[in-house]
Amino acid sequence: MINLKRLLTGAALATTLWQGSMAQNKSRPEDVQTFTLKNGMKFLVLEDHSIPNANFYVFWKVGSRNEVHGITGLSHFFEHMMFNGSKKYGPKQFDRVMEANGGSNNAYTTQNVTVYTDWFQSGALQTIFDLEADRIANLSIDPKMVESERGVVLSERSTGLENSNYRLLSELVQSVAFVEHPYMFPVIGFESDIKKWSQQDLETYFRTYYAPNNAVAVIVGDVTPAQVRKLAEQYIEPIPTGKLPESLRTVEPPQNGERRAVTYKDISTPNILLAYHTPENSHADYYALDLLSSVLTAGNSSRLVKSLVMDTTVASRVFSNLGEGFDPNLFTVYAVAGSGVSAEALEKAVLDQIDKVVKDGVTDKELQKLKNQKLMEFYRTMETINGKANSLGTYELFFGDYKKLYEAPSLYEKVTKEDIQRVAAKYLTTRNRTVGHLLPETKPAAGAN
Repeated sequence: MINLKRLLTGAALATTLWQGSMAQNKSRPEDVQTFTLKNGMKFLVLEDHSIPNANFYVFWKVGSRNEVHGITGLSHFFEHMMFNGSKKYGPKQFDRVMEANGGSNNAYTTQNVTVYTDWFQSGALQTIFDLEADRIANLSIDPKMVESERGVVLSERSTGLENSNYRLLSELVQSVAFVEHPYMFPVIGFESDIKKWSQQDLETYFRTYYAPNNAVAVIVGDVTPAQVRKLAEQYIEPIPTGKLPESLRTVEPPQNGERRAVTYKDISTPNILLAYHTPENSHADYYALDLLSSVLTAGNSSRLVKSLVMDTTVASRVFSNLGEGFDPNLFTVYAVAGSGVSAEALEKAVLDQIDKVVKDGVTDKELQKLKNQKLMEFYRTMETINGKANSLGTYELFFGDYKKLYEAPSLYEKVTKEDIQRVAAKYLTTRNRTVGHLLPETKPAAGAN
């Protein structure tokens, strides 16, 4: 108890220090300047002259939730194609030009968005605009390059499933937990679809979702809003507006009974995944659910890590995740069994801890420690220009307004013990649960054919 008290006191002190240091450099909602070009592309700009660099994020509102059977994986595929040449800058030149200007880049695709990010010295801002405008307006979808990249993606898919037990099991559970909504699709796509995308599929998809009015750009760093606006009007605004895709109509119906799925692989101990349907990120329960996830698996003193990994050998690894989503998604708990532990025993151990939260709730000290952790994570993220840019774009898209980013600390602080217990009881129910087991391959009996 004394040690816990010291830890909590230390966390509170650290939080105070973080708050103090951030007071010197923290941004406010009114520091973010916004404008929308005539073609509909929205820009968020935040000046930060702490270092002579800048980040340029483009959040495209397209992910696997926009796909249908036959074209699964196309959102992720364009994450690859956007680096494979356009009218002015040919194949692989995007990276070369950026590196020559002291910059680097990355991209990621999720169920909801495809995001591109450039890090660069602020003096290269005009070059970055030129690069981005060229691939948005004039991306080459050359059939030879498509075939080459199709092979790359197929290899990425098979390697990922082979190397990641979590990915194998989560794709299976997703496909069972969702029976109507496209969150059932793996982001990378089905193998048979990847092999059969047509040239027309690709051109139609790019034209539909890569219109400037379907994106939000965020630039943070050693720039000024006037400078960004001038370059945006010069390079991005001439790109024509597109017809926005129709809103997704499909709504996942409430789950009314536990679902289960089992698969096998050459592994040493079972893996399990429990998934519960939860609301979209903009829902009022988001912050309580996020803290519930922390109660279960954030740190060695969290409920599941302590009881399953630190104090016993029931599991060798456990973590939970509240899925991000424009639409209701999944709260998941993943665990890997310790040696000699069955999937059933591991599942019971996880459920026992969840039931304790539902029945007895959490303590004041437990909740305050988690709030302190969240606050420290928030300020740590907001210390860097990259963290600011990614967070502003994420809140603009997933929470409906970048200003809500600045409300997050107070919204976490408002969550009560009763809120944690309530959301655990409301969402982590048997009827709302899908359970997946990944089991070791069974060896054939001696003498069997």
